[in-house]
Amino acid sequence: MKNYILQKSPFVVPTEDGKYIAEHFGLATDGNANISIAHMKAPAGWSEPFQTPEFDEFTFIIKGQKQFLVDGEKVVLKAGQSIKIHKGTRVQYSNPFEEECEYLAICMPAFSMDTVHRED
Repeated sequence: MKNYILQKSPFVVPTEDGKYIAEHFGLATDGNANISIAHMKAPAGWSEPFQTPEFDEFTFIIKGQKQFLVDGEKVVLKAGQSIKIHKGTRVQYSNPFEEECEYLAICMPAFSMDTVHRED
């Protein structure tokens, strides 16, 4: 048995808002509830509802920009920057800019629709 796992086939999450989500490790790929790592692309003009997740979320911007509304404060990250949003924090993610945003998202424990608590 090898002492590593090579991920060649991430789980691509079906979306209806044009966002690309490829989970490399996490509940959908290997059943790991401790961490999820996803490669994401948010199209220009994309946004999602506010949420108050039960996990810490780390975001690293590869290309473009991403906007965060964190407890009412607007934070904009650009390529090469990163942020950690603590679990239990009300946050909204969006890309109100004119170019696609490519980034990595790491959640601890792993992302789950049951623990993200998105608002309607």
